[in-house]
Amino acid sequence: MEDKVLIKQKFLKALQAFATSLTAEISLNDEWTMRGVIDIFKEVYPLPTDTKVISKIFELHLLPHFLQFAKLGNFRLEPAEHQNWYPDLTFVLKQDPAVKFAVDLKTTYRNEKNPNFCNGFTLGSHGEYFVERDSKKNVQYPYGDYLGHFCVGIIYNRKSQRNTKKPQSFSVKNLSKIPAVAENLLIFAEEKWKIASDSQGSGNTANIGSIKCIEDIIAGRGVFSLAGEELFDEYWINFGHLKVPDKKGGYKPLSTFEEFLDFRGLPSDLLYPKRSKKRSTSDG
Repeated sequence: MEDKVLIKQKFLKALQAFATSLTAEISLNDEWTMRGVIDIFKEVYPLPTDTKVISKIFELHLLPHFLQFAKLGNFRLEPAEHQNWYPDLTFVLKQDPAVKFAVDLKTTYRNEKNPNFCNGFTLGSHGEYFVERDSKKNVQYPYGDYLGHFCVGIIYNRKSQRNTKKPQSFSVKNLSKIPAVAENLLIFAEEKWKIASDSQGSGNTANIGSIKCIEDIIAGRGVFSLAGEELFDEYWINFGHLKVPDKKGGYKPLSTFEEFLDFRGLPSDLLYPKRSKKRSTSDG
C-alpha cells in the first residue's frame, strides 16, 4: 500500500485538476447554465438570488461530476447522510476503506467594489467534532478518521436581476429568456487549513472563516499557510476558550492567530500577512 501522505498528495492534485475542469462543464458564454426549477407541466421557475439556494443548486449540479471523479479514482462516494453534517462528501478508497477524504462544497460571490476579493467561505465547525476527533456527532465519520480535509469552492459574480416584483414562469422552449444568476465562475480545490483565516465565518455559529483575497485563496496562502496544519488545529481548538493577556493587563478569550503565536512564544513570521481591500493583490 502506498504511503498515506503520498495518497493524500495525489488526491489533492487530482481534485485540483478536476475542479479546474468543472467551469467548462457548468457554464456557457461565461454564465452558469442553471436557470431554474421545473415542474411536471414543463414550466420553469427562475432561480432566486438567495445565496443559500444558489449554493445548494450548485451542489446538485456538480454531484454527477463528483460521482464520475470518484469512479475514476476508485473511490466510493458518500454524500452526508443528514443536513448540516460534515463533510458534504466523503471519498472512501475501495481497496483500503481506512483511507478517507473529506470534501466540502462552498460558494461565495466576488466583492462588487473590489473584484479581487470575495465574500468568503465558512469552512466547517470548530465545535465538538473538531475538538474531539473521535466524536460521532454531526459527522459522517469522526474528524480524525479522515486523511485530509478539502474544500472545492466556487467564486462567482452576481448578475443584475430582473424585477422580482413580477414573478413569472417560462416554458422549457423559452429557457434562453431566463437570465442567469451567476457568471464568471472560478472553481478551485485546496486543503481547508490552507485557505483558513483566524476569524469565524459567521457571528452566531462556531464556523471557521476563510480568507477573502481571491489571489491568496487560489494559491493556498491562508493565515496558517506558513505555520502548518497542526498549529491551525491547535488554534481553532482553543479559539474563544484559551485566555490570553489583553492590553489592559488582564485576560481575554483567544481571538487572533497573532495572539496565539505570542502566547506560545512562537515567531511572528509564522503569520501570513493579511491583505487589506485597499491594497493591491500584488502587494506583499
